[in-house]
Amino acid sequence: MRATMGHSTHAVEARHRLPTSIEDLKRRLPRSKTKDLEKPFHLTSQDKSSSRCKLSLLKLILLLTISGTFVTLLYAPEVYNTNHLSSSGSGWIWGGSDTRYISNEDINWNDILAVTRKVGGKNELQGVGLLNLNNSEVEKWEKLMPDAKNIVLHLEYAARNDTWESLYPEWIDEEEETEVPVCPSLPSLRSPGTRLNLIVVKLPCRRTKNSNWSRDVARLHLQLAAAGLAASFKGNYSVHVLFISNCFPVPNLFTCKELVAREGNVWLYKPNLSVLRQKVQLPVGSCELAIPMRGKELVYAGNVHREAYATILHSAHVYVCGAIAAAQSIRMSGSTRDLVILVDETISGYHRSGLEAAGWKVRIIQRIRNPKAEKDAYNEWNYSKFRLWQLTDYDKIIFIDADLLILRNIDFLFGLPEITATGNNASLFNSGVMVVEPSNCTFQLLMDHINEIESYNGGDQGYLNEIFTWWHRIPRHMNFLKHFWVGDEEEKKKMKTMLFGADPPILYVLHYLGMKPWLCFRDYDCNWNFDIFHEFASDVAHERWWRVHDAMPEVLQQFCLLQSKQKAQLEFDRRQAEKANYTDGHWRIKVKDWRLKRCIDNVCNWKGMLKHWGENNWTDVEPYYNPTPPAVTATNKASLSGL
Repeated sequence: MRATMGHSTHAVEARHRLPTSIEDLKRRLPRSKTKDLEKPFHLTSQDKSSSRCKLSLLKLILLLTISGTFVTLLYAPEVYNTNHLSSSGSGWIWGGSDTRYISNEDINWNDILAVTRKVGGKNELQGVGLLNLNNSEVEKWEKLMPDAKNIVLHLEYAARNDTWESLYPEWIDEEEETEVPVCPSLPSLRSPGTRLNLIVVKLPCRRTKNSNWSRDVARLHLQLAAAGLAASFKGNYSVHVLFISNCFPVPNLFTCKELVAREGNVWLYKPNLSVLRQKVQLPVGSCELAIPMRGKELVYAGNVHREAYATILHSAHVYVCGAIAAAQSIRMSGSTRDLVILVDETISGYHRSGLEAAGWKVRIIQRIRNPKAEKDAYNEWNYSKFRLWQLTDYDKIIFIDADLLILRNIDFLFGLPEITATGNNASLFNSGVMVVEPSNCTFQLLMDHINEIESYNGGDQGYLNEIFTWWHRIPRHMNFLKHFWVGDEEEKKKMKTMLFGADPPILYVLHYLGMKPWLCFRDYDCNWNFDIFHEFASDVAHERWWRVHDAMPEVLQQFCLLQSKQKAQLEFDRRQAEKANYTDGHWRIKVKDWRLKRCIDNVCNWKGMLKHWGENNWTDVEPYYNPTPPAVTATNKASLSGL
């Protein structure tokens, strides 16, 4: 059923209208009663008494009909709803309004006046489209802007079965083996037939215990509809979009860089229309892929000097080797984009020299503490990832975790907007590979809500999913997890193993979950040492990582050497697997890893450590780790310039 939002001249649906003619009344009355209405109104004197009775009966019938119609109209569920009363006025919204779209935001008209002055002079504010305002709000707007051509915009509601889960399903058939994924269709705004300089939209913002304001279909629909209408105007003209909302608009649809003014709950944007046109052409949610799974190799030119790959290391040096291998894999894929790595003061000069030699441009940052994390917990400092948005010397960043390999060139992802990523669980994205558009004001947005927003997993991925609920799905081959689900059938496991080792590669990105390859002996995947880690174990994927390692210059391989403590830990774990008699039998493999014979710290007797393993002794103290290989010198770097 088509419905309208805002001030409507079609006040009531047909079945609720009052009778406006004798013919209407005849249709409403029983057939026996309508015969009297068909007679002429000329009455003779002898019929006066009976005529009076008939007239009284007619009046009674009319009164009952009108009263019944009024009561029906007043209490009809589509019309009678106290929520239809705007908190900023006394006007009702008639016409069967959908409660999902109702906004009870107060409107401060002084704020409206102050913000609209930023649009320009009176000559600038000519055509104004009003969306989702009620009758009294429209009347007040028209009094406030009497010289503008104010047009009430009508938008069909989204279907009732269009839920957030249908827009952002956990899984879609990316390979199109059984079906072609198709997104629900959200109605768009019809062109008003005249050019608009300003589009005004009042958004719902339901901050209740049982609702999630940022995952609201109606709220997203209104913003996409406004974006689509703004993008539809051609020529060298600007269009402003004004939102009335206590909750911030979708930050990667209408970006903070495009925010012209804000007063209270009034937000005024001047969007880049060419960029906006590209955004509204994307699928409405993750219900379809933003780029095809198959087809000819994707090609993208872009602005090479304004785009970069980026990662981050903080709190420990354990991922330095992984970051160096990731850089090696990017160069092996053929990409020449800049590589930027954010590190904090815990990453030593020695390790920074290795990162620089691998091609990373090292940026020193101050860590950002997660206020909801416990002290020394794994997630205490992972909000440091927000610093990515401060890399404003780049327009686009492809963020990658330091525990993955780029197997095929993914430069084409720079052509997609923020946030582009693979799906995770539920309606969420995986932040291990994602497209980011640096902006200081977006960084500030992330920081402003750091004490307010709850992360589903206590980490940065959960937090970012609460800010960027409108995201774009790319095939999981572009962030393929090294993981076997417990319920995977044997055929599925064989398929994944084939993908891990395919040469030439089929996967674009292989993401190493569980124990990392460089922290294992190279002889086998040490995830086999723990039954709970078997789901992450793959000798084929493990061997693939070591091929990239072996392609690195020897001066970089030294950053993947094992501490004595790690050697002892691996041997201890192997012995535990032997005691458990795991059927995979990896514990039987005789380790020949050449790194066993290389000592990089002050405690080289790793076998002696095993006698007291688990005790709180001096080997647990980090200062005893003192890498002996020299830092990479300028001469070393020069020899690596061809990488």
